[in-house]
Amino acid sequence: MFQTWVLPILISYLLGSISFSYLLTRLLKGVDIREHGSGNAGATNTLRVLGKGPGILVFLLDALKGVAAVWVGSALSDGDQVIMLASGIAAVIGHNWPVFLGFRGGKGIATTVGVSAVIAFTATLFAGICAILFIVLTRYVSLGSLILTLCIPAVMWIEGYPNVMVLMMAIVTVMAFMRHKQNIVNLLRGNERKI
Repeated sequence: MFQTWVLPILISYLLGSISFSYLLTRLLKGVDIREHGSGNAGATNTLRVLGKGPGILVFLLDALKGVAAVWVGSALSDGDQVIMLASGIAAVIGHNWPVFLGFRGGKGIATTVGVSAVIAFTATLFAGICAILFIVLTRYVSLGSLILTLCIPAVMWIEGYPNVMVLMMAIVTVMAFMRHKQNIVNLLRGNERKI
């Protein structure tokens, strides 16, 4: 029980708690990313504060956290998909509420992409295309992010994934909406920042 459930989830949470946005901004500018731009420790705010290169790098590193967490879950559970997904979710929770940064982190989208790409590649690919289209058409990254997290469990359900996995991925969607609460308010008011 400890080795197959508790240990991978704990390791994955700690892995998710490593904030590449925070570390890179400290390294390049000597500042706390959470005190600039939107105040979010994630790839989009890094893009706004540091530019395209660092923003893309943070997105990739945050996505790799999700991939690594799923691999940790797989290695410690002999490939149990539910534990793999639980480990991935733990990494998203770590990214959003990192123990190393006083539980003030990012919004978990890049890490979610990493997790879901391993668990449900086709669903992630479809959701990613939809998200990119929405971002290109509206220039709202937040809207694209929300579309992404809505599409992944929906496509998983259509593809016939076990209900428990669809529900677990839906929990990630709920977390994304929680973290984007102010963005949703701004979108409804018409004053959300465009990329």
